[in-house]
Amino acid sequence: MTPYLPITPDEVAAGAIGAAEAGAAILHLHARDPNDGRPTPDPKVFMQFLPKIKAGTDAVINITTGGGHNMTVQERLAAPLLAKPEVCSLNMGSMNFGLYPNLEKRREWKYDWEPQYLELKGGANVAF
Repeated sequence: MTPYLPITPDEVAAGAIGAAEAGAAILHLHARDPNDGRPTPDPKVFMQFLPKIKAGTDAVINITTGGGHNMTVQERLAAPLLAKPEVCSLNMGSMNFGLYPNLEKRREWKYDWEPQYLELKGGANVAF
């Protein structure tokens, strides 16, 4: 929810490769729906940027499974199981994101889903 957040696969790849060129040894990667920036666990989206990053750097690839409030464990594991990265994060237990205080800080939204996402107070399987 910042103009500096890479959203498209090409933006994610360019940002990751740029970070590696600047000295990053490990790249912790999230995927976003390229149409609206919403967090997505879709392996097809990950596979649009992972090969480019692998070809462009020798940094360690770390795929997140944190994803978002509305993702099941199976959805969050789909991309790492397919891509088999060197490292994979996996959040265990309940997920209390507590992002709702940010609602007061932000006045303009780029996408309609953003304020709804911040209003969620946890719950791993909440759909909107």
